[in-house]
Amino acid sequence: MPDDSALGTDQGVRLTDSAIMRINQLVAAESNDAMMLRITISGGGCSGFQYGFALDDQRHDDDVYFERDGVTVAVDETSLELIRGAELDYVEDMMGAYFALKNPNAASTCGCGSSFAI
Repeated sequence: MPDDSALGTDQGVRLTDSAIMRINQLVAAESNDAMMLRITISGGGCSGFQYGFALDDQRHDDDVYFERDGVTVAVDETSLELIRGAELDYVEDMMGAYFALKNPNAASTCGCGSSFAI
């Protein structure tokens, strides 16, 4: 059963503890309390859509915000429709260190997990 204290629910994006810790580290390094992680979806990649992750301190009218443990994540409404119910994790493995989305809406993903198809 999902942890109800996680960021978002089926209506948003959940964050693992590892993702929260890494976002906190990145924001602290920027010395800007308005900084948040922005998740975007754009056309491209080998599977049709690709994920984008960036620190941002700008708020937009079409953004949806999720907060947990002092971390804010922004997702525009269009991108949210493609990742609703996803879980954001921060992974450190032999391939490197990176944010990874476990997207229940993806019908297929590329080998590296950075792009997906619906």
